Amino acid sequence: MPLPPLQHWTWQGEEGIFAVGFRQQSSEGTGAPVLLVHGFGASSDHWRANIAPLAEQQPVWALDLLGFGSSDKPRSRLVDEPQGPGSVRYCFDLWAQQVADFACQVVQPQKPLQLVGNSIGGIVALRAAQLLSERGQAPGQVILLNCAQRALDDRRAALLPIWERWSRPMVKRLVRQRWLLQPLFRTVARPLFVRQVLAQAYPSGANVDQDLIELLLRPARQAGAVESFRGFVNLFRDHMAPELLPQLELPVRLLWGTADPWEPIAEARSWAESHSCIQELHELPGVGHCPHDEAPEQVNPVLQRWLAA
Repeated sequence: MPLPPLQHWTWQGEEGIFAVGFRQQSSEGTGAPVLLVHGFGASSDHWRANIAPLAEQQPVWALDLLGFGSSDKPRSRLVDEPQGPGSVRYCFDLWAQQVADFACQVVQPQKPLQLVGNSIGGIVALRAAQLLSERGQAPGQVILLNCAQRALDDRRAALLPIWERWSRPMVKRLVRQRWLLQPLFRTVARPLFVRQVLAQAYPSGANVDQDLIELLLRPARQAGAVESFRGFVNLFRDHMAPELLPQLELPVRLLWGTADPWEPIAEARSWAESHSCIQELHELPGVGHCPHDEAPEQVNPVLQRWLAA
């Protein structure tokens, strides 16, 4: 189904002024507005199968996080690097601030905003919910779709296979060298490699089409795309969902593909048992890391029901 037109918003963030891409579909429905937050390497286009169905009952917004999609891609600054002209530290606080400012300045909700995030977009949504709550504009709820965090953080490195624990310091050293990183990024940003990753992320193979390949590769061809890729190492020690969840005083719901190779369903079940803010966990057997795109026919009805609550 066709996506709504791409628009741009000028964000005056704490680290500079940036152009941010977004899509918006209005609705004849009266439900509270929804803001969709994509995962790493994706964009607002990744909600291609969800925006129109969700807009049947409420207005829907989807934005491109800084460094991705059609948003600006400023030079990356790692945690211990000095601040340089035009550089940003890609991290959850940066993106959460972007989401919170977008909600206040662009969406301007008359009813409590509802946040939906996939993968690292889930962490961004949780942190943005905190920031909005501090501004007196607490969201109505946060919905997490296969939220990232299982072994992303250095503090959980013990959960990683031993070869990953050994290789992580090397990865951190490698990304500091832009002359080495650029050819690596060119290798990653190729159709064959993307298809190999998608074979893991979409275990059923459903909806892995040329449109998906192109929406992932198109931003990667833009100037500066390597910078957010480089900034990924900042996430090795950043906010974690299990730390954010106890601090929230609003409903959280989990929708999880059980065949996710990176974020196992056991993690979601543990969160549901441990955190009182989690109202519901809906499992999708055989579905992977991006359930909204792999199985929209299963995901959209659940989201519609939750968002109408």
